[in-house]
Amino acid sequence: MTTEYRVKLIQQGNSQTLPIPPELNLNTTDVIIRQENGKLIIEPYQKKSLLQVFSTLEPIDEEFPDIDAGLLPLDDIEL
Repeated sequence: MTTEYRVKLIQQGNSQTLPIPPELNLNTTDVIIRQENGKLIIEPYQKKSLLQVFSTLEPIDEEFPDIDAGLLPLDDIEL
């Protein structure tokens, strides 16, 4: 069962403030807010990892040049 809270929006100039009851406090100061089907959705902002960002990119259909072409071979190093 979901607990519901009735709160009053506070008008501050052109913005509204929503007091969040202590039972619903989030452990972050950054949130994502959006509207879906007439409902206001507030959720904690979670920074994406580099791997998550890469997974959203389109594949690159480009041939990369061989940057080693024309270079002399590496010297053998004895330790």
